[in-house]
Amino acid sequence: MMNHLPPLTDQTFRDILDDTIDDDTANQLVWQCLGYRYDPTTGWNVEAVSPDWRQDYPEPPNFIESRPATVKLTRSIPKENKQLLKTELGFEGYKVDELIPRKTRRATIVNWLLSYRCLNQARSEN
Repeated sequence: MMNHLPPLTDQTFRDILDDTIDDDTANQLVWQCLGYRYDPTTGWNVEAVSPDWRQDYPEPPNFIESRPATVKLTRSIPKENKQLLKTELGFEGYKVDELIPRKTRRATIVNWLLSYRCLNQARSEN
């Protein structure tokens, strides 16, 4: 589990939005960034997971299926990064007939991953 994940590139993000990356992989990308690690012999290691996530989710949530987990993910995006889907990827959103929870949750995942990438780039530049 969580082996051979694609890199956090614009193409990976577009693939998540276009539904060409499966749900498990999309979830695993977020789990990895949140600090969840899986060991086949001992299960989930959450030492690197922030206390607020660890408390609510001692095992990583399925962001595609869980509205509460996706809401928490949305709220954890800094205000200045809320529009990264549009500014970084040029994503204008889904058409009205495409607005289903699964797709909007994928968009939330991508926006969170964009924010994560942005914050990590800023840290590495300092």
